[in-house]
Amino acid sequence: MSLVARRRKPELVLPARATPRETLPLSDIDDHKELRYLQPAVEFFRAVDGHGWPAKAVVRAALAEALVHYYPLAGRLREASGGRLVVECTGEGVVLVEAESDVSLDELGEPPLLACPFVEELLCDVGDARVVIGVPMFFMQLTQLRSGGFVIGLHICHNIADGYGSTQFLKCIADLARTGGDASQIISPVWNRELLTARIPPHINPAYEEFLQRLGSTTDDIMLSTPPEEMSGRFFLFGPGDMASLRRHAPVHLTPPVTSFELLTAVMWRCRTVALGYELHQRVRLMFSLNARGRWKRHALVPHGFYGNALFYPAVDTTAEELCFNPLGYALGLVREAKRDMTDDNLESMVDFMASMRGRPPLTMDRMYEISDIKWVGQDALDFGWAKRVDGGVPMVGDIASKSVSYHMRCRNGKGHDMIAVSMLLPGHAMDKFEKEIAVWVNNEN
Repeated sequence: MSLVARRRKPELVLPARATPRETLPLSDIDDHKELRYLQPAVEFFRAVDGHGWPAKAVVRAALAEALVHYYPLAGRLREASGGRLVVECTGEGVVLVEAESDVSLDELGEPPLLACPFVEELLCDVGDARVVIGVPMFFMQLTQLRSGGFVIGLHICHNIADGYGSTQFLKCIADLARTGGDASQIISPVWNRELLTARIPPHINPAYEEFLQRLGSTTDDIMLSTPPEEMSGRFFLFGPGDMASLRRHAPVHLTPPVTSFELLTAVMWRCRTVALGYELHQRVRLMFSLNARGRWKRHALVPHGFYGNALFYPAVDTTAEELCFNPLGYALGLVREAKRDMTDDNLESMVDFMASMRGRPPLTMDRMYEISDIKWVGQDALDFGWAKRVDGGVPMVGDIASKSVSYHMRCRNGKGHDMIAVSMLLPGHAMDKFEKEIAVWVNNEN
């Protein structure tokens, strides 16, 4: 089976009505250099009645109406003094590409459907995804499949929205399409980027600078020196039985109980370190995203409807020997410690720290395993009425830096059972070793 998307000419979709013309600043989290790229996502939908598909104009009209409420997305980024990004709310619009394919949803294979080898056909061409200044901030390809299913492939500028924010915008489109444009059904978007701005004077936790000083060079990290064509990407699925097997390796006395994220993160980090063959004395690092929504209690800084970047990135490091030769409880302890350290004081300190990074040279993230947990960003609520979401998330496309992030995503297997899918990119020979290491843990062979 091969999938070819017959694309129509890209068109600019403008807000349905006049919107404010203004210049909006980004937060110090939004403005981080590492977020200057177009983040891809692919969402799969099955028709409720098996064949229903409304006029594509319905989705186009819903997108135009959504841009009235999320009007900054219809603008363009500009670099202001000091290298800061600002949004020029110009109403220039976003890109929509309509496409068709003769493939049905069922022919794409077993979940996760993101593993389909033709997934890039479901995304439109955005040029260089690392160029975000002066270009549209949202691209959407709407691909109609045979038998009524369809796929939304999108790119959104990460400086404008994190995973929660982009899902909130996509849900707005779906809700407006389902209700015929009834705006009372949508989540009211909140801009308020000034809430995540560095303090004057800053108060930076010394531990952050100390962590940076322990970073090394790219020359001794196989992940950074391996040519792209020799890298291999895979999605690993974990069902309830697999998770139960992994839990047998965790200390039973931990309070509160170990979460699925903590467990998978600890196991994957350890197996990845073994597979990459780092020397025992070398320091290996873990960094993961942590959502500040509902967590930052002091000032309730992240209100409902906020669609900017409200993700923080706690990080820990240890030696390969300590990680791989201690019981799993050691790695679990590091993960839980990093989560506990995200207090109000440290969250504010991290905003100050990220602002201080402006103007510095790019970081050398050697021997770093980066994870983003998007299981709870809300994609399951995407409902167009005539079609409901059945799978999706972040595909393994783009450059090595983008594909190196491991995403934790929810999906259902062919029997409808809940599963967790984790993406992994490794050099080919290391992937073979990683698969064997994971099997040992799941099968309780160690």
